[in-house]
Amino acid sequence: MNIVETPNKDVWMNYTSRPGIKKQELDKLVGGVIADVQLNGDKALQKYTEKFDRVKLNRFKVDEQEFNKSVDLVSNDLKNAIALAKSNIEKFHRSQIYTERKVETTEGVQCWRKSVAIDKVGLYIPGGSAPLFSTILMLAIPAKLVGCKEIIVCTPANTHGEINPAILYTCQLLGLKNVFKLGGSQAIAAMACGTETVPSVYKIFGPGNQFVTKAKELVQQMGVAIDIPAGPSELLVIADQTCNPSFVAADLLSQAEHGADSQVILLSDDRDVISQVNQQLAIQLQELPRKELAVKALENSRAISFNTFADCIEFSNQYAPEHLIIASESALDSVENITNAGSVFLGNYSCESAGDYASGTNHTLPTNSFARNYSGVSIDSFVKKITFQNINKNGIENIGPAIEIMAEAEELYAHKNAVTLRLNEIRNV
Repeated sequence: MNIVETPNKDVWMNYTSRPGIKKQELDKLVGGVIADVQLNGDKALQKYTEKFDRVKLNRFKVDEQEFNKSVDLVSNDLKNAIALAKSNIEKFHRSQIYTERKVETTEGVQCWRKSVAIDKVGLYIPGGSAPLFSTILMLAIPAKLVGCKEIIVCTPANTHGEINPAILYTCQLLGLKNVFKLGGSQAIAAMACGTETVPSVYKIFGPGNQFVTKAKELVQQMGVAIDIPAGPSELLVIADQTCNPSFVAADLLSQAEHGADSQVILLSDDRDVISQVNQQLAIQLQELPRKELAVKALENSRAISFNTFADCIEFSNQYAPEHLIIASESALDSVENITNAGSVFLGNYSCESAGDYASGTNHTLPTNSFARNYSGVSIDSFVKKITFQNINKNGIENIGPAIEIMAEAEELYAHKNAVTLRLNEIRNV
């Protein structure tokens, strides 16, 4: 990792940049794919699937035989692991469901909100270099808990036209039947626009590379909602002298192996810690099957030393990481000072991998500094909030005169009249 020694605060923002393709180039490429899918439907999907995924498909939807076959191809150990993760994720997300109470704002005026599931949602599941079946759990479980009526899944097939068995097994376990062999920006376009075989949806969820993220950004401009700007994975670790350097190195590599466009950052108030972590990185890299990807990600990454632990926290809040690990025996002392992060892992045994799979929290999180103003996926992501008000005669008498005065001040006389007529009726005028 590139090492930066105690930078001055006025240059901190220089070290918060992420790697990426030039915006204009990305806009043009992905925008062209979306326009083509919108115009030509399945024909365009076949073209881009052959071009980008190197497989020619005449049928995109997964059939019952493929689902059933996946059951036998997944080991019992993996099935048990998925079951444990499913249980924890369900527990955590079910705890987020609650009924809001009715509030009487003024005598005779009652207001409340109701959560209503989004009818049609699309889930994008990365499956190219790494089959992220865990993302199905993270997205489908809250969608089903709130009662989304239609759930569409898109995930890329391999060059043989097959989807990883663990992905199909997890889909079947959760009762997901509308699964399509589509990846990349063309999958996002299909769910946004709809084609002859892929239904359109109202909101699209799921992480992905820069092309997927850009596609989500562009379809949002077309009126299709998205969960969050969830692009290439990133991790920031704050480590002090009480950390375990081998743990820290392993955590950094766990994110670096996602892809060449991932980024990991190490902050410490102890230069010896940075040195020890770098030594462990060199050792552990040699054992990684995805070493080549991790090395490229590390080229986009850096270790920064600071004079104080407080400076580390302050820089982290500026960076606003997707994942934040506080590798310290006193990690809990920092909780109140953390203001910008997608998901936080406290202490030497809270590895980021736990959140990716089985602790119960959601791993679909904002990247690229969007943790400054976005939350990760939750139950609330799959519902919209509808407000209600019930006003009786006494209520409109109590607030009506104020409404009349305000409406007249804004020169909206029809607004005023809607109240005046009611008050006159009550007063028998």
